[in-house]
Amino acid sequence: MARIVVALGGNALGSTPAEQREKVAEAAKTLAGLIEQGNEIIIAHGNGPQVGMINLALSHAAADGVIKAEMPFPECGAMSQGYIGYHLQNAVLRELRRRGVEKGVVTLVTQVEVGADDPAFKNPTKPIGAFCTEAEARAAMAADSAVTFREDAGRGWRRVVASPIPVGIVEKDSILSLVDAGFVVVTCGGGGIPVVRRGEGDYEGVSAVIDKDFASECLAELVDADYLYILTAVERVCINFGKPDMRQVREMTCEQANAYAAEGHFAPGSMLPKVKAAVKFAESRSGRRAVICALEKATLAMSGESGTVIKQ
Repeated sequence: MARIVVALGGNALGSTPAEQREKVAEAAKTLAGLIEQGNEIIIAHGNGPQVGMINLALSHAAADGVIKAEMPFPECGAMSQGYIGYHLQNAVLRELRRRGVEKGVVTLVTQVEVGADDPAFKNPTKPIGAFCTEAEARAAMAADSAVTFREDAGRGWRRVVASPIPVGIVEKDSILSLVDAGFVVVTCGGGGIPVVRRGEGDYEGVSAVIDKDFASECLAELVDADYLYILTAVERVCINFGKPDMRQVREMTCEQANAYAAEGHFAPGSMLPKVKAAVKFAESRSGRRAVICALEKATLAMSGESGTVIKQ
């Protein structure tokens, strides 16, 4: 039996409740298949469309006077964890019951610690929320020096937040207790709610977005996982992607992966963070392996029939 952290990409979720229920029902078949193979799984997931939808809706509500103030971004992230986790845990539980597997599924609202001095806070780059005019953006920045807006590819101005590196998971012990008790745990939704530790040890939410793949890697190390599965829309990592000489990679060492990355084979914002997270996990302890594969073929990756394996 292996302990696997499974990181679900955006292709496994939907942008509306109805679409999401349909997509997670398909994802649940893969997740239940891994459990049926005798594995322990911990599920992490993205939340890009969902947290954006929540933030946008509440921003409009505040602008229209329906609510008294805009909802802080950490709270929007917490809402998205509950919304997505509710759909995931129901879908996985239903699929397990259909297969005759008695196993509980639980979603844990999860805080992920980042460094208050992370350089990303000085250079926020992750767009969130609705587009606005330059005048509206400058007025918002004048009213609150803590917020930053930038022009976004000619489409208008948007608020941008930092994307810091995760350094710890506040609910680590709770996750381990639930896993050891036999539960399938859904955690670190959207990379986790980003928090910093203040002087007396208290945690405070910050407006930031943690990359889901890096948060999943941090989680995998902390729960002492054997495998990190990063599930995406492609069957394998490719070299020369989209070119006539494109080829799939079945297996690569960390050294090879770093060399390919340095040569520019992996696009920033898509495959590059996945490969970087996979390498970090594989390097963290002898015998650990990361797998990047298509969601629907994850059960085949354990036998090497699909996916790209990254190892020391």
